[in-house]
Amino acid sequence: MDTRACGIEEIRELQQEYIKGLSSPFDTFYEQYILASQFHIILSENVSIGYYAIHDHSLLTQFYLRRSHQRHAQVLLRRVLEEHQVSEVLVSTGDELLLSLALDHDMAIAKQAYFFQDSGLDLTSDPGSDPGMLRPAELADLEDIERVCGDFLGSVALRIQKGELFTWYRGRELLGVGIVERSVLIDGTASIGMFTNESYRHQGIGQKIILWLKAWCHAQGIRPLSGCWYYNEASKRTLESAGMVTRTRLLRMKVVGQEG
Repeated sequence: MDTRACGIEEIRELQQEYIKGLSSPFDTFYEQYILASQFHIILSENVSIGYYAIHDHSLLTQFYLRRSHQRHAQVLLRRVLEEHQVSEVLVSTGDELLLSLALDHDMAIAKQAYFFQDSGLDLTSDPGSDPGMLRPAELADLEDIERVCGDFLGSVALRIQKGELFTWYRGRELLGVGIVERSVLIDGTASIGMFTNESYRHQGIGQKIILWLKAWCHAQGIRPLSGCWYYNEASKRTLESAGMVTRTRLLRMKVVGQEG
């Protein structure tokens, strides 16, 4: 079997097979690592049978083999780890193949994040009836957003232009910001999140923002997903209070014998 570097378009069909085989989807945080990776196609007699992706020369973010060739998976993964001197693997627990292969190598596990899906519970009859409902952020909001959120959102201006931010004002006071990031890899999904003004925390603002964003996504025909850092209990509680549930984790697994 041969491997070679390639662009994402060359493995697009394989990648969609991989996504369909997951037990649960992943959020845009993990997706950004994948998209920033170098892809490599796996070939058998010039026929594509799988692919893998490596971020920043040392972090394996994807490894997929078609079922017909999965009996070679252990040997191929070992080869990938050795040839590329991979030091860590970033894997969702929804990815049964890569997770199992990583466990075969007795890798050290660090819990990174929770991935959430909508439970389907109707926790609000009409979130849009709230007089303080969110609206799409405008460039005029940029200074307020940066003051409240600091550098949490990265390039606020770019996010506003992409339609990813929603603001909730009470008078002139910015209570919080809603975030919607449409997935590039998983059609029809978007990751939602929120940032609450520190002065207005513990008042249900974050919960209401998530409820509003969920309703907005459903109205657009989008499936809402979410994620948060594994040790951010406040965000986890907020998401759960808004009807989001988690059964999936993102793990960073250290390859034994490799220096990270």
